[in-house]
Amino acid sequence: MLTIPALPYPFPFPLARTALIVIDMQRDFLEPGGFGEALGNDVTQLRPSVAPTRALLDAFRARGLPVIHTKEVHRPDLSDCPPSKLNRGGGPLRIGDPGPMGRILVAGEPGSDIIPELAPLAGEIVIEKPGKGAFYATPLADALAELGTSHLIFAGVTTEVCVQTTMREANDRGFECLLVEDATDSYFPAFKAATLAMIRAQGGIVGWTAPSAAVVAALEGH
Repeated sequence: MLTIPALPYPFPFPLARTALIVIDMQRDFLEPGGFGEALGNDVTQLRPSVAPTRALLDAFRARGLPVIHTKEVHRPDLSDCPPSKLNRGGGPLRIGDPGPMGRILVAGEPGSDIIPELAPLAGEIVIEKPGKGAFYATPLADALAELGTSHLIFAGVTTEVCVQTTMREANDRGFECLLVEDATDSYFPAFKAATLAMIRAQGGIVGWTAPSAAVVAALEGH
């Protein structure tokens, strides 16, 4: 077992049973003209998480460890998008509407792509999810079972929505989870801070948090 200095206490993990999950680092959320901006958000708030996420990707890839990417997308006919989600929000663009990067949050459109700096490599798993959590209506649970994964390292956006939802889903399924503090971001910094506090509260009720440097150092020290 390796150990990462973390909060609320050190995070032990077996290297062979650990995977990195990068949540929704898509153009629609991180670039101007996408869904994030259409909702009235400052997309530059998410950019600080890109470099730390790339450092994690490099460290996992160098050791041949599993990397899983997720994308929040919908079918072109929006049959997997419930009205409660489709009609929510007051921005000028809704899911499925044409935008500067194609139809908003629709699979196969340019805006649904993961940003170039963090693009998946051949052979890495990419999970397309219609909901906030990455386990709902996806093959993620089966993929992790096939890998024999027991521990998950999380990066991605946004901290309080898709990242936290997936961590909570994973926690309920018995996975040990660590969120990398600087490899996740929110359009609202206060929401990120609150989520980190909730995750590690009460002795790690959802999981652990640690900076990317601590995670990378633990991997490089192996």
